[in-house]
Amino acid sequence: MKKLLLLTLCLIQVSGFAQVRWMTMAQALAAQKKEPRKILIDFYGDGYASCKEMDKATFNHPEIAKIINEHFYAVKFESDGNETVNFAGHTFTNPDYKGKKGKSGLHQFSKYMNINIIPTMVFLDEKDEPITSLSGALKAKEVEPYFTMIANNEYKTIKTRKSWESYQKKFKSKIKD
Repeated sequence: MKKLLLLTLCLIQVSGFAQVRWMTMAQALAAQKKEPRKILIDFYGDGYASCKEMDKATFNHPEIAKIINEHFYAVKFESDGNETVNFAGHTFTNPDYKGKKGKSGLHQFSKYMNINIIPTMVFLDEKDEPITSLSGALKAKEVEPYFTMIANNEYKTIKTRKSWESYQKKFKSKIKD
């Protein structure tokens, strides 16, 4: 019985480390003023199975969660939600928000960030300038090289397809199939 209890507590503790510390855009921008970091914005939709799968398998993967928590302020942003966002001197809302009663239009902030596919991740540097975006339902092994490259500022030296291919060959994944 003691072994079972100990095993359960260990599993709970380990799974707790695999949790991304999500925040709102306002919280991320405020935190960035105190301690500059890159921002990762996950543009998601409540009704999308691919978004739920990414939450479960990609963002909760221990290696991915570790990279995100150590190097980024992680923002969950509902692409058709009703949150008010103040960013880059603009206030963004969703005048077409219908709540749970119907399909809402795309949020103004999503449009501003050029979101065309859900899910999409957008990476901003420490000065809120866009670095890149990744679209579609991606697995942990697929996003790991990008997250690592951006976290370590290696994206600044990769300027060509050839240099990206070279980076991928040298990249040592911590994620096993």
